[in-house]
Amino acid sequence: MAYFPFSQQTPITMFDTLTRRNLAHGGKLMMIHVEIPSGGLAPAHSHPHEQLTYLVEGRAEVRVGEETYHLSPGDSVYVAPNREHEVRALEDCQVIDAFTPQREDLLQ
Repeated sequence: MAYFPFSQQTPITMFDTLTRRNLAHGGKLMMIHVEIPSGGLAPAHSHPHEQLTYLVEGRAEVRVGEETYHLSPGDSVYVAPNREHEVRALEDCQVIDAFTPQREDLLQ
């Protein structure tokens, strides 16, 4: 499949407050859209995938390992494989995450 209409992607709740939609996936790459309400948290976790996070809208505090970053729209963060990270929304946020290889756990 090469075409992934946003309107046909099912919203899925994660961590009780985040909503994600799988945007596209194929080969070794996938991309998801995440909505995080103000005060929402993606608690500390890690996975064997490389991750790029792009903040489209809102403000967020992102911790990667021991470093904490304050993101504004247009900012990005790289998360190395198996690196612990977490995200706290300081405002309502729209986020795009890209993973390689694909997160098979998110495709199910």
